[in-house]
Amino acid sequence: MIASTNLIEIDAIDHKPREIRPRHLSIAFESLGCRLNHSESASLEGGFDPTEFRVVGAGQGADIVVVNTCFVTTQAESKCRGLIRRILKKSPNTFIVVTGCYAQADVDALQKLGGIDLIVGTEGKMALPELLREAFEQEVSFIQGLPQKCPLPIVFHSSRISREDFTIPALPVRETLTRPNVKIQDGCDFFCTFCIIPHTRGRSRSRRFDDVLREASAWAARGHLEIVLTGVNLGEYDSDGHDLCDLIEAIEQVDGLKRIRLSSIEPTTIPEKLLDLMASSKKLCAYLHIPMQSGSDRILSDMDRRYTREEYRELAQSAIKKIPNLCLGSDVMVGFPGEDEAAFQETYSLIESLPFSYLHVFPYSRREGTRVTRTDLRAVDPLTIKARSAQLCSLSNERRQAFLSRAVGEKVDVLFENLNDEGIFSGFTENYLRVGINTDNNLSGQIHPVRIEGVKKGFAIGSLMI
Repeated sequence: MIASTNLIEIDAIDHKPREIRPRHLSIAFESLGCRLNHSESASLEGGFDPTEFRVVGAGQGADIVVVNTCFVTTQAESKCRGLIRRILKKSPNTFIVVTGCYAQADVDALQKLGGIDLIVGTEGKMALPELLREAFEQEVSFIQGLPQKCPLPIVFHSSRISREDFTIPALPVRETLTRPNVKIQDGCDFFCTFCIIPHTRGRSRSRRFDDVLREASAWAARGHLEIVLTGVNLGEYDSDGHDLCDLIEAIEQVDGLKRIRLSSIEPTTIPEKLLDLMASSKKLCAYLHIPMQSGSDRILSDMDRRYTREEYRELAQSAIKKIPNLCLGSDVMVGFPGEDEAAFQETYSLIESLPFSYLHVFPYSRREGTRVTRTDLRAVDPLTIKARSAQLCSLSNERRQAFLSRAVGEKVDVLFENLNDEGIFSGFTENYLRVGINTDNNLSGQIHPVRIEGVKKGFAIGSLMI
């Protein structure tokens, strides 16, 4: 019997399927944060028995709403709480399930929030369909076939997170993305001093090689032309003796798949072989998002990043030299404790010296449990962080517009995604150039040649080549 007043260790739960009440319950997913969360939510949807559950879109008034949370920053944490409150304000009787990194990191805060019925930590996340069935069978009351709100949340949690390689048996039953995310790795062993992820997702582990190929083939069979390989520390992929390059080369053999894109990848995990593969491959996109975080050796050391300013510069220059038309992006953190004006200027000058196409700029967010919180490094004034962030965002906008402008007059192949409010159908080139055209046709999921004719704010404008 599940005791709703206790913290239930995942290892103690019997995962045998049980029948629930006969009503065909509707269930919706709300995902916040990284690509990995969105990929996991899509897989979880496919894990629910369609004879018992009907998956619907977010905001459609479902009987059950699963909130897949993020905890990487205080802002992400706040967004999660705000979303839960909005769901309950709109529909107070909705059965609320909370999973994801917030559910792993701060169970106590979620229990006190009110209105949450089920909390599932990281170890049980991908077993959510079974755990929900377990809770319905043993603990939750039903009236007229609907689950009733719990006086206290039922909590499935384990402080131990598996280090074993994994599979994802259930494939998404529906996919609204033109470029679906395929999870190939989880967790991280790096333990940067500012990062909470190793504590919320555990140590590095990889998805079984054949299981990744199975999902890639399934997306191709459904007509998807591009997939995005995602993970916490993508370059650490290692399954049954196969590294990331081996996996990419195997996926290249999948019939029907035209593009393979990498999500963010750590600089110290990029071998020359990967750059060579990207330069020669007809399917691996010319796109690298390599987090830099800081251009100051002192700050990089305090962050426990595993490279120096010059090592990052050499990697970026090597990538640009080897890969024609590469789109190079990066993450930059502003306001890490101890960052003075000299350290910030080192970061700014390094960025200025490299041909970035864009930046993601983040203010430092204090996370209890990370190592930097146990140091005496001085916090940076919030107004200073705001001013420095604005400088980097302005530089990023300049680089993005320059990247777009360089493409004017070129012929590019665009994988179209959707129609915006201005009546422009847009999509991406293989090197992540956003391109829009005026058309009355629905081009979603199709690749077409386009001639770039001009630039607007944030994207290029062109016309279809007949």
